[in-house]
Amino acid sequence: MEGINTILVSRTDAIGDVILTLPLCGLIKKHFPGVRLLFVGRSYTRPVVDCCVHVDGFVNADELLKLGKRDALILLASYGADAIIHVFPNRELASLSRQIGIKYRIGTTKRIFHWSTVNKLVRLSRKNSLLHESQLNCKLLEPLGIKEIPGLNELSAFSGFSKIPALPAAAESLLDPLKTTVILHPKSNASAREWALSNYAALIGLLSPDHYRIFISGSENEKAQLSEWIKTLPAHVTDITGRFSLNDFIAFIARTDFLVAASTGPLHIAAAAGTGAIGLFPDIRPMHPRRWQPLGKRAVALSKNIQCDDCRKNPAACHCINEITPERVSGLIQSFRKEKQR
Repeated sequence: MEGINTILVSRTDAIGDVILTLPLCGLIKKHFPGVRLLFVGRSYTRPVVDCCVHVDGFVNADELLKLGKRDALILLASYGADAIIHVFPNRELASLSRQIGIKYRIGTTKRIFHWSTVNKLVRLSRKNSLLHESQLNCKLLEPLGIKEIPGLNELSAFSGFSKIPALPAAAESLLDPLKTTVILHPKSNASAREWALSNYAALIGLLSPDHYRIFISGSENEKAQLSEWIKTLPAHVTDITGRFSLNDFIAFIARTDFLVAASTGPLHIAAAAGTGAIGLFPDIRPMHPRRWQPLGKRAVALSKNIQCDDCRKNPAACHCINEITPERVSGLIQSFRKEKQR
């Protein structure tokens, strides 16, 4: 398609969603190698986007949408975009894009406000699809003439998550090069079904302190939720909850061997960075691993492959995710460790 020099990719939601949108950026650059690609995202996701080699610049949606309408229109127009892809629908951004006359405005038919703001509508139902989130994103490229939906291995290679920041010396000192490093990230800011803390404690008991260095991670808010539980853990477990900026946490994850978590941003960061990412999932639509599994050469999604109707009524007591045994996770970590030592 001719006449496209600058493309905006808009995804203004969470870290994991942004990570799974980066392969779309790589696919765009494959078909339009000379295009300037700008990512429109939330302030706190910028460190993630900055790691992607396919993205040429970041548009801070939080700052843009704080402006008055006139200033917002002027700023958005200044990027000279020929196309915008609304991967995550945002009414204000869709309206601004129409008003400044971006030539190709792409979005799904599922949002009524797109009917008046988008001129390239794509039929796309995420909730009922069996495609992975990253594959669903790629369907939005059809109006640009990109029809292919790559497999997950290929999409993983398209993420371009290789501009990893340097690890600060204080964080570097926490690592023991003679031991396998495992990060356990028990919470999800209520965005996913969570494995019980008792399962994480049991997993720690299965990983010998002679061979493993274990860290518990979480946000500042999650630190308060986990503090009493962390006090009960063995001495070889280190609490890093609330300790790092996102930039430093990305660097730390990239230097470790494994991260175990539910469907959260850190899980997807680990997978994209090449760390052994072990994801714990219920097998319920739309949160099942076929939709949200982490993408990476060393990424694995575990589920019990059962339907648990109780989960819909009481997410806090999710049988299907808690039937994934600590022994299963430990066995996976130990087998990967032995392979690495060969």
